[in-house]
Amino acid sequence: MGRRDDLDRLYDLLDRLDDRVGGAKTLTDCTGYMDWPERGLYVFFADGETRDGTEQPRLTRVGTHAVSSGSGASLWERLRAHRGVNSGTFGGGGNHRMSVFRKRVGEAMIHHDGIQEELSNWGEGNSANRDTRHDEHDHEVRVSEYIRDLPFLWIDVDDEPGPDSERAYLESNLIALVSNYKTEPIDPRASDWLGGHCPSEPIRNSGLWNVNHVDEAYDSNFLTLLETRIDETEPID
Repeated sequence: MGRRDDLDRLYDLLDRLDDRVGGAKTLTDCTGYMDWPERGLYVFFADGETRDGTEQPRLTRVGTHAVSSGSGASLWERLRAHRGVNSGTFGGGGNHRMSVFRKRVGEAMIHHDGIQEELSNWGEGNSANRDTRHDEHDHEVRVSEYIRDLPFLWIDVDDEPGPDSERAYLESNLIALVSNYKTEPIDPRASDWLGGHCPSEPIRNSGLWNVNHVDEAYDSNFLTLLETRIDETEPID
């Protein structure tokens, strides 16, 4: 079995997951009132982009949460950070300093549009004052609009937080398998993929909105564990 066969198996498993949960969702339609699993993985797909020669939507981002020992963050809290806020002073936008996904998408938009001077503070520091956030708000709205339209699926993996957790193992191997970084490209990205403008070289060349694990080898045994967890994942209301 080679990488292409393992990719085919992965995408077939994601098709099974899609059937189990009643289809992918977008963050536009999601709230914290839905019965999300407390812990799990999420996989985002490119909007309107499919694998070579198939109708299967192409993976674009893999993530989890609470992989530091003692962390109490939930799956929905991580997804909400990516979605941004719906109301209030910064309604429609969000805080990219709380979401690396938002940060990287925003960087790519900035470089695509050549507006580095206007948003020179983007991504600096772990927090920003109110004036800076007001200056960044319109761009945060653009980031929200992009991320909220991406279809995604979730996988229930309710283990204890920690770097040796099942979620950390599954996340790292999922990314390593799908990544095209420094390896033969399989299912290469469309030429107009926004990530191609990202200043992060691992993102540009992996084809994923991920930096960690894109240059690692994967353990194909993870697919068997992933299949088990997919078969335990339930729909949400």
